[in-house]
Amino acid sequence: MVKSDYPDAEIGAYIPDIWNPLSAQQRAFLAQHYTIHKYKKNETIYCEGENPSHLICLLKGKVKIYKEGVGGRSQIIRVIKNNEYFGYRAFFAEEDFVTAAAAFEPCTACLIPMDIILELLKENNELAMFFIKQLSKDLGISDERTVNLTQKHIRGRLAESLLFLKDAYGLEEDESTLSIYLSREDLANLSNMTTSNAIRTLSNFASEKIIAIDGRKIKLMDIDKLRKISKIG
Repeated sequence: MVKSDYPDAEIGAYIPDIWNPLSAQQRAFLAQHYTIHKYKKNETIYCEGENPSHLICLLKGKVKIYKEGVGGRSQIIRVIKNNEYFGYRAFFAEEDFVTAAAAFEPCTACLIPMDIILELLKENNELAMFFIKQLSKDLGISDERTVNLTQKHIRGRLAESLLFLKDAYGLEEDESTLSIYLSREDLANLSNMTTSNAIRTLSNFASEKIIAIDGRKIKLMDIDKLRKISKIG
């Protein structure tokens, strides 16, 4: 994808949290260095163990952040939606990536070299505060997910994951179908369970009319019941 698809004059609309705090001179500096990349469905964006070099802002699509566990089984740590930033924590921590990222579906992302971000941070306190707040929010989400995925039973974990996807990506026009179509394996990896357990629990939820299933489409029929199951764990 060429840069002209996202003109410098308009890129601020796609990365407002970074663009808005900048002065005119800083915006011109940033505009000289960002690049636009396209990723195919299931394409890896970065791998565990790689050296981080860019801040990534997702402009279009859906991305999963995951980690390979014991026996090659993956655990999805986070999901990324439009206008969210990722790929920078490891750089600030001065370490290699401890997770990997891949596209759930065809994606477009804006990449900014981290050395450019560092130059801007030295000059702009408001931008630095944005990253402090963002890292703090991400840590809070991570802490909550850790508790949910380790202490809840299978039904509670799956209910929590369905609600998590609803909050992250929203619902379709019918106001009940999740706006993301995950494979059963990805849903299992998000919920810290085996694929067979995810399939069985989904079937149970469908039998109880809590959800309706149509291929990879999942319709949330009783959100209050899902919240109750998630809460009691």
